[in-house]
Amino acid sequence: MAIESQAAQDFVPIKEVRDGILVLKDGSMRALVLASSVNLSLKSAEEQQATISGFQTFLNSLDFSLQIVVQSRRLDIKPYLIMLEERMKKQVEPLLKVQTKEYMEFIKQFTDEVAIMKKSFVLVIPYGQAPLSTEGSITKSLFGGSSEKKTRAQEFEEERSQLDQRISVVTQGLGRMGIRTVQLGTEETIELFYKIFNPGETTAAIKLS
Repeated sequence: MAIESQAAQDFVPIKEVRDGILVLKDGSMRALVLASSVNLSLKSAEEQQATISGFQTFLNSLDFSLQIVVQSRRLDIKPYLIMLEERMKKQVEPLLKVQTKEYMEFIKQFTDEVAIMKKSFVLVIPYGQAPLSTEGSITKSLFGGSSEKKTRAQEFEEERSQLDQRISVVTQGLGRMGIRTVQLGTEETIELFYKIFNPGETTAAIKLS
């Protein structure tokens, strides 16, 4: 009995990425928001309690589900080394060139011996409009409901406006705790999923503004 192979895309419920918004195969939408972290160990006991209480209040204020994805992967030090090498070439003082070269060798040796990990925090904000029932659709058509059908573009914009409101609630709530956020665009979203399915590959880092 032959087993038919399936592409990885068949197991991913994503239909398309449109203007930075994930459109799933069931018609629902997802926005991805990158969030900065807070180091509680650097705060006093009172500040730690205030931060935890603020986060608890923020979660309790939401009337929709929120998924927090934590990614931990080895930090790619190559762009930093390339930047140092370019600066070394521009330096005029011989002593500074030697010091920069020794520093680069130290960084290479250190990162080879110690795995420096980088954590990313991505918030997944959903929006999905409940489909109309058959009975409701028939009643609407019989008793004066609008017979004009909305285009897919109009439906997308209307649902996106609802999703934007949820994004605003999340970003403002986290902003009160000093957590910076940035919504991922189309290229950043594709890059994120590329890294997930190709963990050995390295691409440009997504930065918080």
